[in-house]
Amino acid sequence: MSDFLEIVKAEAKSLLTLKKTERLWHVPLLASLCVGLPLLVGYFTDRLDYGLLSCMAGLVILYLPTTSVARRMITLLSCSFGFMISFTIGVLFSFNPYISALVLGLFTVGVHWVVRYFDMKPPGSFFFVMIASIASCMPFDFDVVPLKVGLVGMGAMLACLLALFYSIFITKNRQFAKDELILLKKNSTAAIFESLIIGTFIGISLLTGKLLELTNPYWLPISCMAVLQGVSLQHVWSRSFQRILGTFIGLGLAWGLVSLHFEALGICLTIMILQFIIEMLVVRHYGLAVIFITPLTIFLAEAGGTALSHANDLIETRFFDILIGSLIGAIAGYFLYHEKLRRTTERQIRKTKVSFWLKKRN
Repeated sequence: MSDFLEIVKAEAKSLLTLKKTERLWHVPLLASLCVGLPLLVGYFTDRLDYGLLSCMAGLVILYLPTTSVARRMITLLSCSFGFMISFTIGVLFSFNPYISALVLGLFTVGVHWVVRYFDMKPPGSFFFVMIASIASCMPFDFDVVPLKVGLVGMGAMLACLLALFYSIFITKNRQFAKDELILLKKNSTAAIFESLIIGTFIGISLLTGKLLELTNPYWLPISCMAVLQGVSLQHVWSRSFQRILGTFIGLGLAWGLVSLHFEALGICLTIMILQFIIEMLVVRHYGLAVIFITPLTIFLAEAGGTALSHANDLIETRFFDILIGSLIGAIAGYFLYHEKLRRTTERQIRKTKVSFWLKKRN
């Protein structure tokens, strides 16, 4: 009982602690523009649905490293291509709930392994999985797949263009050490184990949402993946607690914003403001950022439909979606950081690799 009270005290203390960060204020501003400009273009061309799809790809700006211009653009262009692949895989297999859950799980295994292999910094594989999850829940229509993929590509390319101008400005008269274009992480066995666990639970979370016939089942894998961004079991549980608490408070904020019944332009501007606030907070306090992430994701997901006119039903549904996804993520975190299971699995993976190598030689 005393251990439990200590954990509760530690979590309560962490809720009041803001981390120091070297992130400049214009990084959140850049992220806000990358997400907001496609929305404004969609609004002024009477195709807000197109703008919502493109603005999602603008999140690629969050992968912009603090290095030379060449390294920045290579990284961002690679991630943009990854966003397009993520969306394409998700939308192509959305015709069947079981197949889409299986494919999303396998895709998560692959993308997480690649991210670990190349030692990518946070947000890591999160947004690739998020985009694939959203695409997996879209109505299947093969004829419009090229159009949707093109819109995602346009949003990503706009972000790359803004990043280029910003990088030229911010790196002017600055010297960078000669860095490698690709950093490889050698502990591939651990990466395989992590990828298998994360991919399995991401697939389970999407399948759970579809079997429960939720309106937007992608909330479950997104919440699950957000929780699994923790670097230890304690961090995973802490993120689960912060996400659930932050979501509860954020839903209150979302209810207040939805109740204002914004016009389309108001929704676009609200999304831009929320994105700026989130990027200012997320590196300082995850729980506080979640308070604003919740209304942002609700506006992004529901702006093109009629759900925003039914605030009470919408808020109640989203809370249970995020709660279930976060709990699945917490369970996944237990398996992910279970030392005995990790050692046993990694040992078996090494044996399999050795056996395969010996058979190949013979």
